[in-house]
Amino acid sequence: MPSFDIVSKIDKAEVDNAWTQAKKELEQRYDFKGTGTAIDKDEKTGSLVIKTNSEMKLDSAWEVLGQKLAKRGIPLRGVTRGDIEKAGGTVVKQTVTFQQGIPVEKGKEIVKLLKDSKIKVQAAIQGEELRVSGKNRDDLQAAMQLIRGQAEALSVDVQFTNFRD
Repeated sequence: MPSFDIVSKIDKAEVDNAWTQAKKELEQRYDFKGTGTAIDKDEKTGSLVIKTNSEMKLDSAWEVLGQKLAKRGIPLRGVTRGDIEKAGGTVVKQTVTFQQGIPVEKGKEIVKLLKDSKIKVQAAIQGEELRVSGKNRDDLQAAMQLIRGQAEALSVDVQFTNFRD
């Protein structure tokens, strides 16, 4: 029986490359000189922390980082900006996290979407990914098209892997 997996993974090497490029640009740009703006990496969680002296500079630094991520092919739908925190004095910081795996709630939404579409496929949640199987290849491709079309509404970045005939 043909099947494929729906996963949500971000390439960590590309995130590292984008982070390095963004750091270099922030160090070189005149409008960031003397503001203490930096993007640090949290090795334990794999998230990035933007620190600066004002919320306006924070948004500008995020824009630089977002551009670098997009250029490296990292979908911004899989990137989450945390709350802006005051870190003592005039320093503000924001944590940027990257989605790895499909959350259970989003997995249930995808399964419901497939069931409501009347496409003859079955979807099963397997941890942080979904396995979709059907009797023929055309149904599976229709399911892929449906999920791609609803990606904005689902607000989750997905990739299709492990297609077996």
